[in-house]
Amino acid sequence: MGLFNFFKGPDIDQGAKDFQETPGAVLLDVRTAQEYREGHISGGKNVPLQELDRVTAMAPKKDTPLFVYCHSGARSSQAVRLLARMGYTNIKNIGGIAAYTGKVER
Repeated sequence: MGLFNFFKGPDIDQGAKDFQETPGAVLLDVRTAQEYREGHISGGKNVPLQELDRVTAMAPKKDTPLFVYCHSGARSSQAVRLLARMGYTNIKNIGGIAAYTGKVER
């Protein structure tokens, strides 16, 4: 692993693929509702960071696979920490949609 790989963030394209291949997974977009409307990954559920407690309705089981993204990866990092504090055990920060090369839905 080179020095630059150390600083590289999560690969959102791979994360979206992993989400699609994981039975029962939930893809969480923790951006604002306005950002979500501007374009989101197919299958993503909009739960803004400030409303993260709404996740319990979508994922009542604490071992539900959660894939989390935002715009750049900062809010998704925060969300992962908050979700862990809420008792979730299977959480993956897949980064920011700004780096996503796949098709987005509007």
